[in-house]
Amino acid sequence: MPKSSAQSIVNFTKVFPVAMFVHLAPLSRVAVIRRNGIRRVRRPLDSFPGGIFAVPVTRNFYVSHQWLRELKRRIEGPIVGIYFRIPDGERVWVGHYNQHHRRMSASEAVGAFMSAEDAQGWEVVIPRRIEASEIHRTRQLSQVVGWRFSPSSKGKPPFCACKFCTRGEYGSRRLRDRLGGEDS
Repeated sequence: MPKSSAQSIVNFTKVFPVAMFVHLAPLSRVAVIRRNGIRRVRRPLDSFPGGIFAVPVTRNFYVSHQWLRELKRRIEGPIVGIYFRIPDGERVWVGHYNQHHRRMSASEAVGAFMSAEDAQGWEVVIPRRIEASEIHRTRQLSQVVGWRFSPSSKGKPPFCACKFCTRGEYGSRRLRDRLGGEDS
């Protein structure tokens, strides 16, 4: 790479520092997302902030893509990673999925996420839509990455094994037979 273009990249990152995040979406929506950006913004509910759900891209692939198996329970078909960048100073919400979220800058969110003792179950909520120009790339992912039900559920029986709570789940009949859940 010529010295001048390498220098311009360095200058660009000093002037416009950006944080990289990944949003998980169904493969069937990739063409629409590439064309229009990520537009499905969740509405706020009580004290929960609304916006786009994402996770910072870290060196740990598992942690960055931990939500895949949980989302796979509800989404039919393969799930892909949509990687995008937002300015470091942009305000986002960060927290564990069933706890209070804190508002901070995107760069602080990445730092909090990376310094957490256990980042499983954490999420970042960006309170606006992501434009198509902010999308860096899309990537097909292994469909067996992540946790299901909750980050600490591995090896524990489900809370309830009745037919209603396990409807549509793979292996639910065997689970009910094994745990004695109601079959009606």
